[in-house]
Amino acid sequence: MTGSAQRTGRIAALAALMAATLLLAGCYEEMGDVHIYDPGVYKGENDPLMSKAGTEALTEPLAERFREGQTDR
Repeated sequence: MTGSAQRTGRIAALAALMAATLLLAGCYEEMGDVHIYDPGVYKGENDPLMSKAGTEALTEPLAERFREGQTDR
């Protein structure tokens, strides 16, 4: 290899290493970002629709939609 070909190869290798480092840095996740939830328990902010949850007009359509979505599992 000539001097310029070696230099071009080194620059290309360095560029590939920098690109790989940047791509892998995007995969990092701190443990503080992970949330573990109890199944079936809502722990989010208060939902304004929850005050309507006891009404038959809302309960039955939601139950039917749930049954339709769960039959394939």
